[in-house]
Amino acid sequence: MRKIFTVICLFLMVISSFSWAEVTPFLTEDEISCGEEFLSLPPAPTDPSFYNDKYRYEWGKTVRDTPRGQQAVADAVHTLEYFSLIYSEPFGIEISKKNTPEIYALLNRLLATTEVFIDKAKRRIMRKRPYVQFNEPTPVPQDEDRLRNNSSYPSGHTTMGWGIALVLAEINPLNQDAILKRGFEYGQSRVIVGFHYQSDVDDARLITSILLNRLHVNEEFMTQLQKAKDEFLKKKTLAQQKS
Repeated sequence: MRKIFTVICLFLMVISSFSWAEVTPFLTEDEISCGEEFLSLPPAPTDPSFYNDKYRYEWGKTVRDTPRGQQAVADAVHTLEYFSLIYSEPFGIEISKKNTPEIYALLNRLLATTEVFIDKAKRRIMRKRPYVQFNEPTPVPQDEDRLRNNSSYPSGHTTMGWGIALVLAEINPLNQDAILKRGFEYGQSRVIVGFHYQSDVDDARLITSILLNRLHVNEEFMTQLQKAKDEFLKKKTLAQQKS
């Protein structure tokens, strides 16, 4: 089962990587806040507060050879198809372009928006990733060279995964705990595989929440969000009628 799931994830990564890259974002870079005015930069290796990041990095390595570690490796994929796959169960219905076109369209543009956000946020500081800082291998070797010179702060994967979790929890609030739990785990997976420090992930969640707050005063986002909510209620009603 593990091998089958890994093959599926790799297949999705190959055929669908950055499928949202050509989609129009909801916001421009100038409309996005990355917390520059109030959020402190992450701790340097010489800073005493770096101890927690180092501690969590070492913790992550102890988890790698476990089922949770296998999930973390799978979570290296960050396509819309993969997000649809992992969130369908906690969301309660299958998320796909065919089954939920309005929800799918919302998430597609959301990911395009997070890409603008990530590009802007990472320009704030060039922070070495943990596996680079400590010159150690990761369980996702195929990504190491590609991300070696990309800033660890903040975590882009966390931004995407947490943003989707927040939106899906708003669409289906009855399942919010399960949805947010999976979104939280997705971010923690980046700590486990050694591509991000805990502070990269924690701050990514914080500023992603700021991004979502800004999106709620964007007319196009709110229009598509309402379409997604209406679609979910329709699907839920039909499912209840059949049961």
